Amino acid sequence: MDKETLIYGKNAIIEALESGNRTFNKILISNSAHSDSKIEKIKSLAQAKGIVFQFVNIQKLNQLEPGGKHQGVIAQISPVKYVELDDFIEQNRGKLASVVILDGVEDSHNVGAIIRSCVCAGVDGIILPSRRGVLINPTIEKTSAGAINHISIIKVNSLVNAIQRLKENDWWVIASDHHAKDNYYDINYTDINFALIMGAEHAGISKSLLKLSDFVVKIPMLTNFNSLNVSNAAAIILFERCRQILGLKKDRGK
Repeated sequence: MDKETLIYGKNAIIEALESGNRTFNKILISNSAHSDSKIEKIKSLAQAKGIVFQFVNIQKLNQLEPGGKHQGVIAQISPVKYVELDDFIEQNRGKLASVVILDGVEDSHNVGAIIRSCVCAGVDGIILPSRRGVLINPTIEKTSAGAINHISIIKVNSLVNAIQRLKENDWWVIASDHHAKDNYYDINYTDINFALIMGAEHAGISKSLLKLSDFVVKIPMLTNFNSLNVSNAAAIILFERCRQILGLKKDRGK
């Protein structure tokens, strides 16, 4: 990635400012934008952190983000720092952790939505392949609504090698595949380190990764319609884990 990237959208910029783990060069605000509470919060946070913000005409923002989804504000910011897989494993050693592996997911909106669900569900990391799929970009930043600043993003050259490394360190691997026999809610997610593999929008999970999986699960449906959107499917499985954890805490009186 470039030494500097652009992020846009009010929520994404607020989260990046509040997280404190990104370096801002400048924030550009449309001089014709309605000054609402979020714009005021961006200005206040920028002032408190000594970050320059300036007002520009809307055409400038449209040039930087031709899609017009900037909501009147764009920030020049340092790119996301990718975490090494071995460092991630060490950081989470001794606790029950989870990670989502995206095998060839190509739609930036899906990746952003999955990251947002992961953060809400308490997932510790996301593993992205360096070639097959998309890496972090402004659309992912905006779609995640800033959640990307609250989770480890791991980039690997080989998903096969990454999964083997996880398995060597006592991680269980779960693949989501609509041809599976077992249902996603039959797994106890509360007492294992697990990596959940989600496949590409059309091709699904590659055969080499399915062979490495300890469990292959499906989401049962009442119709024969093709399949769920990958971001929706990921959320369903991840929040089953939340349900189990919260139920366990309730049973223990916590």
